[in-house]
Amino acid sequence: MATLFSYLRLTLFLGGVLIGVQVPMFVDQYGKSLESHFLESERSLHEFKDEAQKHFGGSMEKLIAHYKKSGDPVFHDGGKSIQAIYGRNLELKEAIGLFRKGSWNAYTQAFLAPIPDVQNEVLKNYTYSVKLDFDAIFFGLVSGLFLSGLIESICHVAIAAVSSLKRLLLAS
Repeated sequence: MATLFSYLRLTLFLGGVLIGVQVPMFVDQYGKSLESHFLESERSLHEFKDEAQKHFGGSMEKLIAHYKKSGDPVFHDGGKSIQAIYGRNLELKEAIGLFRKGSWNAYTQAFLAPIPDVQNEVLKNYTYSVKLDFDAIFFGLVSGLFLSGLIESICHVAIAAVSSLKRLLLAS
């Protein structure tokens, strides 16, 4: 029975390691996706930024207000569209800035405070790979130890509970 638990512990540890080494790659793919969305939003705004520079001293807010004030419903709706693109651009710019501030911020953003559509896109298109750098090895070992320790603790508690119950039943 002890050998079986040893193999179970080893299997859980290795499973945890394999899961853990994926964490840095997920964060890397999230960052690349975030950057590509940001660059795309920059391209989408390029002409409007030129227009804002030419007529409103570079103020996108004034350009949007000008479009929205127009009596022409097409221009008014165009102002709403520009505002949506500009808002998305600001959201992505802030997110990419925080992501680039350091490893802790990158991991926190990718898992705890992501931009939902970017995270969902990465989850949907995630490709499993192993990049053996310090982060991957660290997360792999920590998750392997945690998972195997957790399961082993649960097994010990379950065995102790069964033994106690068995003694209780035999005593009655």
